[in-house]
Amino acid sequence: MAHSKTSEPTRRDFLYIATGSVAAVGAAAAVWPLIDQMNPDASVLALSSIEIDLSPIAVGQAVTAKWRGKPIFIRRRTEEEIKAAADTPLEDLPDPEPDSARVKKAEWLVMIGICTHLGCVPKGQGIGDARGDWNGWFCPCHGSHYDTSGRIRKGPAPRNLVVPDYAFVEDTTVKIG
Repeated sequence: MAHSKTSEPTRRDFLYIATGSVAAVGAAAAVWPLIDQMNPDASVLALSSIEIDLSPIAVGQAVTAKWRGKPIFIRRRTEEEIKAAADTPLEDLPDPEPDSARVKKAEWLVMIGICTHLGCVPKGQGIGDARGDWNGWFCPCHGSHYDTSGRIRKGPAPRNLVVPDYAFVEDTTVKIG
């Protein structure tokens, strides 16, 4: 007679598997809300990109928009500001970057308005604001000076003002994000 060394499944084996399966589903159900709460909420997703109409901005004027809770500086630069930014020797810059790499259209400068030193908001957007030694932006907290292309020229800031991902949807509409 042939004998098998393996035993047949018993009722107890079934109960172990069923109990383990219910425990695994229960643990997953308990952990899911903790994982799901880390997803961005609807208000953040709605702000992931914005479109801004540039047509009301006059030459030489700067405006501030808000994107993802950050100030976005948009300046319609004058011919003098464009020339000053383009003619700056890169060896004079602490964070060398040509003006052409920071803009998609020379007339429009779009950047995040947060100082790269400690996260302050530089002055230079409003009428009568101190614009620093290079007629760009000035962070009064620690004395960082930025030029008309948002590049650091003097002070403790280690990098230029950040240029966000943006594209021109039309000639007078820019999409950020």
